[in-house]
Amino acid sequence: MSLDKNSIASVFVFIALIEIAITGALAIAQTDQNPIGLEEASGQIVKIGVIYSLEGSQSPLDLPSARGASLAVQEINALGGIDGRKIELILCDGKSDTAKVRECAEGLLDENVSAMMGLSDTDMVLAAAPVASGAGIPFVTSGGTSPRLAEQYEGLFLACFGDNVQAAAGADYAFNEMGLKTCSLLVDGDMEYARLLAGYFKERYMDLGGEIVMEAFFNSSDLRNLSRAIGDEGPDMIYLAAGPEGARAMIEVLRRSGIQSPVFGGDSFDSPELRRKGMGRIVFSTHALLDQRSSGTREFVTAYQAEYGYPPENAFSALGYDTVNLLAEAIGRADSGDPQAIFEAIENTSGFKGVTGQISYRNGSRIPDKDVTMILLRDGEIADSEIVTPEQDI
Repeated sequence: MSLDKNSIASVFVFIALIEIAITGALAIAQTDQNPIGLEEASGQIVKIGVIYSLEGSQSPLDLPSARGASLAVQEINALGGIDGRKIELILCDGKSDTAKVRECAEGLLDENVSAMMGLSDTDMVLAAAPVASGAGIPFVTSGGTSPRLAEQYEGLFLACFGDNVQAAAGADYAFNEMGLKTCSLLVDGDMEYARLLAGYFKERYMDLGGEIVMEAFFNSSDLRNLSRAIGDEGPDMIYLAAGPEGARAMIEVLRRSGIQSPVFGGDSFDSPELRRKGMGRIVFSTHALLDQRSSGTREFVTAYQAEYGYPPENAFSALGYDTVNLLAEAIGRADSGDPQAIFEAIENTSGFKGVTGQISYRNGSRIPDKDVTMILLRDGEIADSEIVTPEQDI
């Protein structure tokens, strides 16, 4: 669909206005001149379209990503931009709704962006990717982890690891490091992300010798009856493939039912939704542990704290930051705002050093090989963490 001028005004939140639109939560980089006039006069603007959900179920992951992306643009522009060209982020709020996300992607085409980025959920990326791919615009998803995405859509890259990798890391950590041999597998059947993650986990866990004693789509079940059935099985662990809100609701029911088995999950667990007292032991895979004591993340954590007045909420903030820098580096090598030239430059990326790890696209793959960080929470507090490098053949 094509948006008229009034629709664009209501759908798009230009970077100069985002701070107002989300009540001060997001500070925005901007040029000190009129961007349209500057572009027409000298071509010194590079437009990057960004889609994140600033409200709804995806906001615990997407809001930090948007803040990280904004911080990266501020830093790049403060240093003179990309070989003298400033970056203009054009952000559209997907509102955690696939129809709105597609509308965002279509509207961004009208803004003549050179590339698109964003989103932290597979279903959301599936709404935007056909639009970008059909128009020949490279799209880098900062947090959509399905390895199938890059296979389905030409021009789509992941800046994060794939679900096959994080699921394998979770299975390895549970079985080999924690000695957990039996598992109840709970899945949000409405989410492509959850279905894929659960399938990859099940395959790896059983290959290692683990036993799945029970399997259920929790969103189509009575949660109290489901928790009683899990209690009767008495598994060593529970693997819960779900988004942040669904995971919190399920874990709260489990704990109220007296089930204290550790609950494992994927990177969607890296959310304030699950950092609460009374949640017991939670173990999840994510993209980095953002800690000022770590040499790899200290500079980013310090800059984020200085900009927003609080530390990064989760690793998704760093994924947004890394994705902007990845695109900027590729645009610099392409020496062009032409989408095809940018695509080729991204495809040839090797050894890019980000906060969440090194990114290289090898052998035609548009998914980087990255380590996985496993984090153990006890009643909302980080108790332990470990970097895991699983085999990537599932």
